[in-house]
Amino acid sequence: MDDTLYGKRNKRGDWAPSKLLTYPPVFVWPVRPIRFLKWVFGYPGYLMPWNVLYAVVGTVLWLYATPSFETTKTFSIGWIAYLLVRNAALVFMFFGMFHLRLYMQRKQGTNFKYNAKWPSVGNDAFLFGNQTIDNVIWTFASAVPIWTAFEAVTLWAFANGIIPYVSFADHPVYCGIIMLLVPTFRDLHFYLVHRLIHWPPLYHAVHKLHHNNVNPGPWSGLAMHPVEHLLYFSGVVIHWIVPSNPVHAMFHLVHAGLAPAPGHAGFDKIVFGEDSAIDTHAYDHYLHHKYFECNYADGVIPLDKWFGTFHDGSAEAQERMDKRFMEQARRRQEKKARGQQQAS
Repeated sequence: MDDTLYGKRNKRGDWAPSKLLTYPPVFVWPVRPIRFLKWVFGYPGYLMPWNVLYAVVGTVLWLYATPSFETTKTFSIGWIAYLLVRNAALVFMFFGMFHLRLYMQRKQGTNFKYNAKWPSVGNDAFLFGNQTIDNVIWTFASAVPIWTAFEAVTLWAFANGIIPYVSFADHPVYCGIIMLLVPTFRDLHFYLVHRLIHWPPLYHAVHKLHHNNVNPGPWSGLAMHPVEHLLYFSGVVIHWIVPSNPVHAMFHLVHAGLAPAPGHAGFDKIVFGEDSAIDTHAYDHYLHHKYFECNYADGVIPLDKWFGTFHDGSAEAQERMDKRFMEQARRRQEKKARGQQQAS
């Protein structure tokens, strides 16, 4: 598949799609019900390919690979350790699949690769000077244990009737709606957490670790500081409040745990043949890693558009962002000057 038919490369060899980023037809006026339904149920769209995959994985894990309520009613090392190993194996297979094909075998070379460079080696910003090793360590030493901790507490709370439980058999429509809304809630929660950790003190203490990955790869997705992992996976707490089924919580955690792999793949498409490819929908977040101060959300809710931080990949968006940076720098300089005057 020829990536020049879908985008172009600059002099450095970096690739960008020709099609600008847009928001789905959700918060639009006048409403467009046909376009909305096509987006929800079409391919690619809201459900397919990724959200359906995460929902299926979460459901299968709940039905066939999660201890019963009888077991989870009491905390014990045995079943919690089982969840930890299960989640680690899932992450290893899913993230490893992307890394193996795109970065080890390099099946498509730099076709559809946003940044022509490969993961950094000999860079002191990373543990052992190696971006991939650093990312893998943070994923398994912090992300998977914290994911597992949230899952264990949630299962324990469901088993003991501490949080509201609803049955798919008794409330199929309600449960179906909650399933549909999980990715949207995750987008909102991610945006709020993301803006919080871009507050300078938290950014330098916590979020900078993730942003060392200016040129992200699949393993970069969960390479975060433990405090960021606590905030990131805390979205599942919504199911402690809103009446839910354990399937909803499992879907939520699987979505949070696996979605960062394609979202940080570094490629716009994963090519499987001359005419076959899967979109990663990673370009919006790649721009965030490249420029830091744009595209804080994942794009379901137009939060960045509403708050003036949306970058659609165009020269006009770049110009708007540059002006915003210059204005921020001017205000900081003025504030600094006022402080110096007051001190003198």
